[in-house]
Amino acid sequence: MIKDDIFKELERLQDKGYREMQITIIPTVDAGSIIGVRTPALRALAKEIAKRDDVALFLDDLPHKYFEEDQLHAFILSGMKDAEKCIELVDRFLPYVNNWATCDQMSPKVFRKNKELLLGYVNRWIKSDLTYVKRFAIGMLMEHFLDEDFKTSFLTKVSKIRSEEYYVNMMIAWYFATALAKQYDAALPFIEGNKLDKWTHNKSIQKAVESYRITPEQKEFLKTLKRKA
Repeated sequence: MIKDDIFKELERLQDKGYREMQITIIPTVDAGSIIGVRTPALRALAKEIAKRDDVALFLDDLPHKYFEEDQLHAFILSGMKDAEKCIELVDRFLPYVNNWATCDQMSPKVFRKNKELLLGYVNRWIKSDLTYVKRFAIGMLMEHFLDEDFKTSFLTKVSKIRSEEYYVNMMIAWYFATALAKQYDAALPFIEGNKLDKWTHNKSIQKAVESYRITPEQKEFLKTLKRKA
């Protein structure tokens, strides 16, 4: 069985010291579900699993028991070459994602050349009540729609999100900090106009000021836009 084979390999690759570190940085995941396997080893294993004839059995076996199984799932999808099949499987997997690492490290390369297809799903995912479905949608807008496919309407869409979830608001901040780096003139009015909630507004400025892609002059001006209690 593919599941048994995977578990045996994860046990073999276990790094107990790394496991203890992961437990502290991924607090939304039950510690008992973390085996402790480093990311390069997981990526290499995912490539091997993807070649198996029975890989579909693993991808259909949701929810997974272990964090590393979720990571393998994300990495397998990230390497798929069939855009329609990939996005169908991403859509099926997203509701089971329960942490920032799996969410952020799932980045299918095939989406780069299939942005219209991706955008249709993003527009649905961003309305989800599930933390990591929404976070993934914002992440996809940040990764694929802040360059040649950029539209100011995407900034408006993200700016209207209101959430009590830390991991959603952090992604919004990350998105706007990146937008300030790549589309400064378009993004600045959203900061000047206080279009974000106060915490996300200030976090966006903080992350932008930390970026090497923002000029010193821009950083100094952004600092003046911080909102006080």
